Amino acid sequence: MPRPRTPLTGRSVLITGAARGIGAALARKAAARGARVALVGLEPAELATVADELGPDHLWVEADVTDAEALEAAVQRTVDTFGGLDVVVANAGIAPLTTVMTSSAHALARTIEVNLIGAMLTTHAALPEIAKRRGHVLLISSAAAFTVLPGMSAYCAAKAGLERFGDALRLEVAHRGVTVGSAHPTWIDTDMVRDTEAALPTFAETRKRLPGPLGAFTSVEACAEALVDNLETRKRRVFVPRSVGTVAALRQLVTGVVAEKLAMAISAKQVPQLERDIRALGGREFGAHSVGDRSQGAA
Repeated sequence: MPRPRTPLTGRSVLITGAARGIGAALARKAAARGARVALVGLEPAELATVADELGPDHLWVEADVTDAEALEAAVQRTVDTFGGLDVVVANAGIAPLTTVMTSSAHALARTIEVNLIGAMLTTHAALPEIAKRRGHVLLISSAAAFTVLPGMSAYCAAKAGLERFGDALRLEVAHRGVTVGSAHPTWIDTDMVRDTEAALPTFAETRKRLPGPLGAFTSVEACAEALVDNLETRKRRVFVPRSVGTVAALRQLVTGVVAEKLAMAISAKQVPQLERDIRALGGREFGAHSVGDRSQGAA
């Protein structure tokens, strides 16, 4: 029997990485359904702009998702302002412009720190308040949790880890009435994806050759619509587009021996060109709108 839908009207929602892209679009959708939204990130000007657009019933908080104390403060301000917290969306993420061989140790570690540890810390900070209201946790993972491409090693590792984190967390909090979902988009038309393809032409060409939903772009609006629907249905998975669900179900074929042999033959030709693209960046390891380092801006 399907779980009854929980309308967002009057509920409070905290979203990380809310200054732009998926996070900002989801904030708009949630607000349109009557939620009060706390936007969290490290780009104060952009966060303020989105919050002003949403109206006086919403707020923004500057916080790094890898800073546990800052996240706790963001949750507390949300609770003080809205009277509680019903939903948390761990959305903040970055994508490095490197292979493992061409990467600095810092870029590899920072990718895991933001995409996986940041989501875990976000959940940890919010969970006591979420539990009080038998609320919902949505972790923004990726189709990269069960697919692989050269140049995405750290990103794939983080997103696969986030899916498993959510599956274990779901068991831990079920008796408290808390639900946990993970979202698995493919290529969403965001600054992060556009930055990557602009910087690495070989990567862009590889993406275009991927079959079916694995190579297709989805608009930010369509992605946000699927996510906001999950905040009300509280299902365990949301795929964007929906056809990605088939890929998830067949993940052993997608990353199995036969598929890997084909991928290795293609990669043997493409990776050398990809690494030439990377060297041409002159040491830059993240896109213009991704934050790989605290000194660069926001995650």
